[in-house]
Amino acid sequence: MNDLPTLECFYDCSSPWTYLAFHRLQPLCRGLGVAIDWRPILVGGVFNAVNQGLYAARESMFNNPRRLGHYQKDLADWAEYCGLTIRHPDVFPVNSAGAMRGALFAAEQGLLVPWSEAVFAAYWSDNRDISQQDVLAQLAADVGLDPEATLAATRDPHYKALLRANTDELVERGGYGSPTLFINGSDMYFGNDRLPLVEYRLRQCLAGDGR
Repeated sequence: MNDLPTLECFYDCSSPWTYLAFHRLQPLCRGLGVAIDWRPILVGGVFNAVNQGLYAARESMFNNPRRLGHYQKDLADWAEYCGLTIRHPDVFPVNSAGAMRGALFAAEQGLLVPWSEAVFAAYWSDNRDISQQDVLAQLAADVGLDPEATLAATRDPHYKALLRANTDELVERGGYGSPTLFINGSDMYFGNDRLPLVEYRLRQCLAGDGR
């Protein structure tokens, strides 16, 4: 019997494309019987380290009506395809550090997925500022986390260090954005639109075609 492949997903809730991938990856992996190792990161830290050109590219797109219009259509098409509501939030980009530290705390309580889903929806569907403590406290209560303990975790040096370590690890392993996925430790894929390739490779691994 073949060993199951491993799948890591480095992600930050401040990306709409990651919201799509987070939503799509779960049923895909359930169907294959492959577990997902969710790895919260701070994507701004990745950009600052190895992808600073993204800031200029994003500004250029926002100043180009043709490119911006197609970007918005593309995102809307993907959202409809996935059955999600995605709107451009008033606060963008957002400081997601507290939310992602909260994800690490939620993981210890077995609630990383509900927490992350709530954060994604709050920011991308409901236009709520996930950098605000009152928003995070309400989301914690909504998913069954203790709000005070969750807010304490968002300020705790322990969770700050864990998030920084995940972010640094992604950079060291060749990543440059969110979501980044690794199959069996070294086979890297970036972006929501690469999930068909991820599925193809996982099926190969399950069939015994190891790399």
